[in-house]
Amino acid sequence: MARPRGFCAGVDRAIEVVEQVLEIYGAPIYVRHEIVHNEFVVAHLRQLGAVFTDNLDEVPEGAVLVFSAHGVSPAVREHARQRSLRVIDATCPLVTKIHLEVHKFHKRGFGIFYIGHHGHVETEGTLGEAPGRLQLVTNIEEAQSVPAPLGEKLIYLTQTTLSIDETSHIVEILKSRFANLVDPPTGDICYATQNRQDAIKAIAPRSDVVLVIGSTTSSNTRSLCRVADSLGTRAYLIGSAAELTDEMFVGAETVGVTSGASAPEEQVQMVLDNLKGRGASEVEEIIVRSENVSFSLPKELVSARKTLKMAN
Repeated sequence: MARPRGFCAGVDRAIEVVEQVLEIYGAPIYVRHEIVHNEFVVAHLRQLGAVFTDNLDEVPEGAVLVFSAHGVSPAVREHARQRSLRVIDATCPLVTKIHLEVHKFHKRGFGIFYIGHHGHVETEGTLGEAPGRLQLVTNIEEAQSVPAPLGEKLIYLTQTTLSIDETSHIVEILKSRFANLVDPPTGDICYATQNRQDAIKAIAPRSDVVLVIGSTTSSNTRSLCRVADSLGTRAYLIGSAAELTDEMFVGAETVGVTSGASAPEEQVQMVLDNLKGRGASEVEEIIVRSENVSFSLPKELVSARKTLKMAN
């Protein structure tokens, strides 16, 4: 068992935001996109009365809307304003940091490469901060041919949930092509993504098979699988214990287990119970480092709770 695994501070915060918004305003409340990329979490919140949508035109005018942890573009914010929606912003503070960096470096005349996944909601939100001004780079092949963005100086920013190793290879290629490309002042890949990748690097060499628990739509979860694969260990991304098959464990004596940053520990324990039922005789937890990060709730939610408390 890898540790750290599972929920990061941004995911914890986003889920708490939806739960508190439901408590304050009552169901239904609306969430732009899945609050986090995990079907288990989304299904639970849907049962409580959250309605998930990517189309704000489906949200009744004046309704309560939560922005997901992945962030949104200014165009989405404007659309919400035009529909008079009451917005609670659950964007992860580490994503907000990158949005602010886009504006800062754009004003300073930098051309910006953005390393991220095509179509990912976090990528769409970040690119929307300066439409047409960021050059998206998705993989090594694109890094070898992508033209430079407009700007006297060049800098790169990244999606928060990428594979650290893959991203470093892309940066190396870009730097070999563009001598004036500089690093951002601080890394953009989030602490939780780094920690979980370090943890899987610790358990994969000792495992015949690694199980990564989470959603296929989760970028950081898919990255964990790629890290294990790069170390030569068979890795399977599973959403639940029900997806386990005998074929996965052929020739395996040791199984590594971890989970993506949006997967609840309940999912992990169900997988562990399944493995015990298959004969797992010993469970060892490998602790790479401890995490004590937390983020404060959005100010608009804190204000709403104070108003409710005064009213009562």
